[in-house]
Amino acid sequence: MIDHLRQMAIFARVVDEGSFRAAAKDIGLAPSRISETVSELEAYLGVTLLYRTTRKITLTNEGRIFHARVVDMIRSAEAGLNELNALSLEPVGALRLSMPAFLAEGPLSTAIATFARLHPHVAFSVAYSDKPVALIEDGFDLSIRVGWLNDSSMMSRKLAGGQRYLVAGTDYVRTRKTPKRPSDLEDWDWIRYQQRADTVEFTSAQGKVEKVTGQAQIEVDSVDALYHIATQNMGATILPSFLAERGIQSGAFVRLLPDWTLRPLGIYAVWPDKSRRESLTLLFVRFLAEQGLCQPEMDDA
Repeated sequence: MIDHLRQMAIFARVVDEGSFRAAAKDIGLAPSRISETVSELEAYLGVTLLYRTTRKITLTNEGRIFHARVVDMIRSAEAGLNELNALSLEPVGALRLSMPAFLAEGPLSTAIATFARLHPHVAFSVAYSDKPVALIEDGFDLSIRVGWLNDSSMMSRKLAGGQRYLVAGTDYVRTRKTPKRPSDLEDWDWIRYQQRADTVEFTSAQGKVEKVTGQAQIEVDSVDALYHIATQNMGATILPSFLAERGIQSGAFVRLLPDWTLRPLGIYAVWPDKSRRESLTLLFVRFLAEQGLCQPEMDDA
């Protein structure tokens, strides 16, 4: 029975990862061994669990029924481990998390290193990407998100808040008339961030709201690229205040419309309601919340 439990866990990993090769990489075994293990399980059960093609795998009807049972079994086992881990003086386990690439060299990455140093039996696998990730589908235990949360099915905790500034390259600003209000920017060149809406909403000190939809010649999916292209004097763009201030202090940027504010950002830890590593995830989130992250550059919103 013990051997079959191992086979079942490997079968579930193949389904979760979508291929034998991806599962092999995640587990640390050869793809051929992963395939053999699933075949041995099928032989034991006397049914075909997976349809195999050169490009993908697909669950059979029997495979779908069996996979649901295996997932329940694994979750129950992991819940038991989590409960024991919560009682342990020293946390043990692995966390797979994602965060925006533009935070790679910031205090969040420092916090990961600090936590790992304090708890040597906890391993991290961190994916840095400014593109949105699917927490459950992509197999993450935790995601750090910057912006505004819409997914109410997830657990979340706000770690920090921050302002956004409208900036443009210093040489570009010299070629334009100084804007007094957002509508003055309609004919400016813009550098667009793909993860944000085309229309930008500004609020004056008196509470008046104005919206601008500028024309963008360049659109990017990376905040670091947004920053760099702005230094090339290609137009106006919106950056988190801590990045914008870096360019302002160096003389590369000019802040535009400083008397008008943009909707503030939030930095959130987000994780599934039924996390595979609940106690370890919560321990790490609490640690992050206690760090006073992104201060003093980013104020609580």
